[in-house]
Amino acid sequence: MRKWIVAATMAGALLASPAVGEAALGDQTLKSGMKHQDVKELQQALKSKGYYHSSLDTTFGPLTKTAVIKLQKAHGLKADGIAGKNTFRVLGKSGSPAASKPASSASSKTNAASYAQKFMRVPYKWGGTTPSGFDCSGFLGYVYRNSANISLPRTVSGIYSKGKRTSSPKVGDLVFFETYKKGASHAGIYLGGNQFIHSSSSAGVTISSLRSTYWSKRYLGAKTY
Repeated sequence: MRKWIVAATMAGALLASPAVGEAALGDQTLKSGMKHQDVKELQQALKSKGYYHSSLDTTFGPLTKTAVIKLQKAHGLKADGIAGKNTFRVLGKSGSPAASKPASSASSKTNAASYAQKFMRVPYKWGGTTPSGFDCSGFLGYVYRNSANISLPRTVSGIYSKGKRTSSPKVGDLVFFETYKKGASHAGIYLGGNQFIHSSSSAGVTISSLRSTYWSKRYLGAKTY
């Protein structure tokens, strides 16, 4: 009888206690040597992106670290093999529901402008869409996709045909130019203060002024997404 009372009391206490929620992937940094259920979820996320090819477990071992490094290199992140907030961001994992509330369009584009500047001096490459080399539309597509989760058409003319025209561009909006052919043929990301960042065929990723003699004569306008 006494044992039954103790057991019933313990069961009641468990039912009365608030449930402890499991942390979502992205709530904590993961690195070599850790053992946690989140590691298994990280491996699954890496596997879905084609970076991890082994069995899933809860141990952050060499194969997991290698997969993380490959992902980081592919997205222009610091390739340290540590899964932190930027790594989770490119995996589409940003922690608990409260932490993963979608950013506003304005803040997303501000992030894009800041993110773009990480690639200063990356060389120009015709057809390039990665940090090993960008053409102008490849640069815009890479930055918007990885910082604001916005997919852009592959060509400048395609990008120009979308979005909403604005006479007063804000940070993160796109600015367009007519250069070597009629219509929009070059574009960049507006940084504010009449400056924009773009992948130039002569200088790679660089910052230029809308007021310069060259660009002011070729300016077509700006669009917001």
